[in-house]
Amino acid sequence: MTATSTTDRPSASARDRTAGRPAWRRDDILASLPGQAEALLAGAVARERERRLPFDAFDAVRASGLGALLVPAEHGGPDGTLEDVAEAIITLAAADSNVPHALRLHYNVSALWRVLPADEHVRQQFGRILAGKLFGGASTEQGTPKPGLITTRLTRQDGHYRLNGRKYYSTGTLYADYAYIAAIDEQDQPVTVILPLDRPGLEIVDDWDGFGQRLTASGSLLLHDARVEESELQRVSLRELGLPSHHISAWRQLVLVATAAGIVRALVRETRDYVRSKGRAALHSSADAARDDPFIQQAIGDIAAHSHAIDALVRDTARELERGAQAIRRRAPDAQAIVLQGGLATAKTQLIVSKLALHAGQQLFEAGGASATSSALQLDRHWRNLRTIFSHNPLSHKARVLGDYHLNGTTTEFEQGRVF
Repeated sequence: MTATSTTDRPSASARDRTAGRPAWRRDDILASLPGQAEALLAGAVARERERRLPFDAFDAVRASGLGALLVPAEHGGPDGTLEDVAEAIITLAAADSNVPHALRLHYNVSALWRVLPADEHVRQQFGRILAGKLFGGASTEQGTPKPGLITTRLTRQDGHYRLNGRKYYSTGTLYADYAYIAAIDEQDQPVTVILPLDRPGLEIVDDWDGFGQRLTASGSLLLHDARVEESELQRVSLRELGLPSHHISAWRQLVLVATAAGIVRALVRETRDYVRSKGRAALHSSADAARDDPFIQQAIGDIAAHSHAIDALVRDTARELERGAQAIRRRAPDAQAIVLQGGLATAKTQLIVSKLALHAGQQLFEAGGASATSSALQLDRHWRNLRTIFSHNPLSHKARVLGDYHLNGTTTEFEQGRVF
């Protein structure tokens, strides 16, 4: 396994090339997506085979303004929507699902800050994003009885603070510029720390060993007496933010689902291309060529239909979540009900898409046969990536929570953001 740390990242000058750019325009950002996807696709199989991290892709995200898509107009941003971001995620994931997945934390905090009051902290973060900076970070730690329990400790020292701990699942942080880190202070109270990734005492190691999403840099974030200033702290935890937290917990899940939607688009493309270029009709087939074999045609039609349904579900849910975001921003009296509907829609979409997407992943091998399992082709990465994405949350528990809501009107899990 490659052990990549912060010392292996591109130089600061390579990551700061967006400095001095004019304001980003939504239409220009969205128009850049096909070119970014084409460039990503060109080396996707080789990167997977050789475990080469796609740093260039994140330079392209910075240069295109894609990371700034959710910055509101009142902060000088392009004022994109959650549906815009979902479509961007699908488009990039159809080329290489590692890249949009690695942007999950960035789009999570961007979506959070757009629904919070525009205080100095929010303005500072949006300023960084508009300058082309990307956010990574980590909350979860290994070795705790349950996910979400935090042991990373912030302690006061001579007018500043020191941060110590070991995070895991620090997805995308190796590609980012700032880390958004969950910790506890000396009174065991939750605190959020935002640090630049070149801060001494902060190290990122690419020790993620999952069989899927191998290039998301989802491994360890190590903190060894990293210095923290008072201005880099937020003493309100995400869960204490109320309605914005409920909204963001659903959006965070939809980013995963949108990534899966892109993978299924890739399945349509790569299964078709494999059959056209390498496929063979079965021995007992009535056809002479794979592309004319009715069973292979059926398999590809099945994948294409599943992709169409998944895309529609993701778009519809993104619109529902955007309604919630706008309700929070305008302080609508029915904002809580609208946000709840977004949470319900996301949970249902995640449940159904998990089934549709994993079925589509299996159908590739129905169409391609044993030859499609060749390691040189890396076609198995799509199923592996889907299985990894849908292992993030206990889907059976999600179904139970939905059932409890529809039977008994229970909304506790939605309001606490525990599952969604």
